[in-house]
Amino acid sequence: MTKDTSRRQLLAAAAGVAGAAAFGSSAQAQGGQKPAISAPIPELAPQWKKLNLAEILKRPAAFVSISQNNSLYRPWGAQAAERQWERGTLPATIKVAEAARKAPNFKSFSWIGYSVFRENYPQSIFDKVQYETWVDGIAFDEAKKQADNELVDELKALVHPGDLQFNELALQTAFVGTQLPLELARKRIEVIVLTGIHLDWCIEGNARAARDNGYLPIVIGDATATQKPEQQAAAYERINNFFAPVISSDDFVRLLSQPA
Repeated sequence: MTKDTSRRQLLAAAAGVAGAAAFGSSAQAQGGQKPAISAPIPELAPQWKKLNLAEILKRPAAFVSISQNNSLYRPWGAQAAERQWERGTLPATIKVAEAARKAPNFKSFSWIGYSVFRENYPQSIFDKVQYETWVDGIAFDEAKKQADNELVDELKALVHPGDLQFNELALQTAFVGTQLPLELARKRIEVIVLTGIHLDWCIEGNARAARDNGYLPIVIGDATATQKPEQQAAAYERINNFFAPVISSDDFVRLLSQPA
């Protein structure tokens, strides 16, 4: 089964579309069961153990939250079948954002939305059929579509004047078609700390893009989640082994408080 088909059927489950309950995570949501416990954050890969992460986290840095919106964190959201509000990513994100806000080297804060309603987005023919399929049968009016993609209130309370708030426009990266590259360049950012949903989609995509653009991404494992908990271990392993260190929110706070 493809990731995109799964996304469509989870969206359909949230909207009450017939047949979607055949999927395990959708059935859990409809039955009121909590999702399985997500995998533990892995030990740092050997290459990252050679780094002084406390020193790296003292360099000019950006905090980036991706897709932490009502769609995923509210029972009425288009992606509510995932029940992300039960998986601990919001408290971990708040911990990280508050610690970063106190650190003088964190020069940039971005709160990036990811709308599943993309009829007005720039599209290739692949995009068109994919975006249409995600929302088949979901009858949201324009006001509800807008509310679906708003930053969740718990994080909205942390936004300061001067922070960036915008939507991703590409499939899985904020580095294409947005103001993020200019923001990072003008503020001479070196390190990008990533939180948000989904770990194996936008977080992985942005970690890869950050590396390819010369940045040092760090993924906060407990402030991220996959669509299905059983997919999290593989996503952690892939990102941690190849693209970026994956650490916990507690480790981030501890490292940030250490002298370089």
